[in-house]
Amino acid sequence: MTTKICIADDHPLFRDAIKSALVGHINGGPANTTMIEAGDFNEAIAVLDREHDLDLLLLDLTMPGASGLSALVAVRASYPAVPVVVVSASDDPTTVRRALDLGASGFISKSAGSEAIRSSVQAVLDGEVAIPDNIDLGREHDPEVEDLISRIRTLTPQQARVLGMLAEGLLNKQIAYELGVSEATIKAHVSAVLQKLNVDSRTQAVIRLSKIGSEMLRGGEGDSTASA
Repeated sequence: MTTKICIADDHPLFRDAIKSALVGHINGGPANTTMIEAGDFNEAIAVLDREHDLDLLLLDLTMPGASGLSALVAVRASYPAVPVVVVSASDDPTTVRRALDLGASGFISKSAGSEAIRSSVQAVLDGEVAIPDNIDLGREHDPEVEDLISRIRTLTPQQARVLGMLAEGLLNKQIAYELGVSEATIKAHVSAVLQKLNVDSRTQAVIRLSKIGSEMLRGGEGDSTASA
């Protein structure tokens, strides 16, 4: 059986390094491994839409189109069957813990060596959770972030996907087009998201999301529930 892995990162040299580390060492060798590359978040989503038998997504949170951990929220909501391993240069315990709390199956530091990359990927393919060695995840010390993560977990898959798109700065009509539903449906989802996150506007929702590590945010339009 072929193992199909998507490497989503905007740096070609890093994608090449990941491929070199994995091809020939995962589940029986190169003949049984297919690597698919994505250079930005939109390309990664296209791969997820197209490759229904994808076994693993290696996701860089800072590539174009992504918005930090909100990108992870959106992917986990829309493609729950695909394990996601976050690959990031920000490998402090807080970032790793929050990624795992939001549904990542593993975390690989960009400073990791080939053997560490291989063992982490193989562990996730085997159904385990991959955590960098010699790291103490501890617990969340920010009550506001802890509350926010618990609230995000109450979102339905569609609501979580809408939240991720809000973090990307998309308007309701753009979200509706992407999801193939009406603007009225999106407005209802946005209102539900605001209520569950205990905020009054799209902008406040994006700001709250930024507190758990969202980066490259482009604030949403509108500033009240009524205008959502």
